[in-house]
Amino acid sequence: MNYLDLSKDELAKERARVLKEYEKLKALKLNLNMARGKPSIEQLNLSRGLLDVINSESCCTLKDGTDCLNYGVLDGIPEIKELFAPVLGVAPNQIFVGGNSSLSMMFDIISFFMTRGVPGFEPWTRQGKIKFLCPCPGYDRHFAILEHFNIEAIPVPMTITGPDMGIVENLVAKDRTIKGIFCVPKYSNPQGITYSDETVKRFSALPHLAGDFRIFWDNAYAIHDLSDTPARLLNIMDECEKNGTQDLPLIFCSTSKITFPGAGVAFLGASKKNLSAIKNFYSAKTIGFDKINQLRHVRYFKDYRGLLSHMKKHQDILKPKFDLVTNALKSEFSGNKIISFTDPTGGYFISVDVMPGCAKRVVALCKNIGLILTDAGATFPYGIDKKDSNIRLAPSCPTLDELNVAIYAFCVAVKLATLEKLLES
Repeated sequence: MNYLDLSKDELAKERARVLKEYEKLKALKLNLNMARGKPSIEQLNLSRGLLDVINSESCCTLKDGTDCLNYGVLDGIPEIKELFAPVLGVAPNQIFVGGNSSLSMMFDIISFFMTRGVPGFEPWTRQGKIKFLCPCPGYDRHFAILEHFNIEAIPVPMTITGPDMGIVENLVAKDRTIKGIFCVPKYSNPQGITYSDETVKRFSALPHLAGDFRIFWDNAYAIHDLSDTPARLLNIMDECEKNGTQDLPLIFCSTSKITFPGAGVAFLGASKKNLSAIKNFYSAKTIGFDKINQLRHVRYFKDYRGLLSHMKKHQDILKPKFDLVTNALKSEFSGNKIISFTDPTGGYFISVDVMPGCAKRVVALCKNIGLILTDAGATFPYGIDKKDSNIRLAPSCPTLDELNVAIYAFCVAVKLATLEKLLES
């Protein structure tokens, strides 16, 4: 049944039917959450062995004689750089290892640039109003960082191959106040899009007017595949080195969704020039991050192959959940052209676009029956989705049984909100 083809009387009858389903769900007093991309208990349990690889009897001395129990090694132990170099796509000597959060590192780098400046340039605080480009729908935490520093966020629409590069190129070529762009290049948050080779190449040759423009390449889902034939992302650092633009990208990732979100390891890959400045910035903040945790990860995974084997276990847990959600959406809205949604092959989210003007109502209806979703508008800067249509679903944390109920409740809420909107108009 396509709601768009129904008469007003038919819409009213359908609304009455759907409302009865909604009231039944409300009576169940649900307590379900699909708001954030949290790993499930089953996923966290995959890494429990990590807690056992170092104990009071363990030797914590590195090959080079460094004692991980003591001060030192500002930029991270060599062993973990070797392990994660293939994930970042840079040489081990181009990696800075931070604390447990790559988001925290992004915050730090922007803070450094605000107060000290990009190497060779004035601090951003001395340059007046500055701006960042934000591919949308996008990651709300990126937008929160910009709001914190009072940096203007400019939305750029996403396409199936990544950000609209025509718009990106036009803006950065004409406006020197644009200092950066946030990108989630593989399995983007929330759409699950992987940037095409052409998009990556155009980023590497970006005609930026501001010499202190930087690409914040947040490759959070670099090895978070849901398919045995994963998407392939072109190496941006390789492309930049071909063009002599190796100072453009700052590449971030972490183990937050690999091991433990609260006790992971974060990484930053950059050119030697950028890395030198970043080490200098961090030297004022810390003598070094948690080397024991870095060593723990190295001894647990042993090598890159061990890391990928671990991620296959995550895939085995996550894929049935994503399949359940996308199959339910396909079944519930077959022939009913009131929504569109992504069917990602990796990452942590499914992006749903409902009829314009309905997203906030859908989220409110879900909350009213005990299903918590990410706030409508969160995938846009300042929480403003002009179409009021995008909703991010996070299937990772609930059990399959919980997901089965949650996605049915979501579909009922979408139908009810859409019928209300159509009857209004």
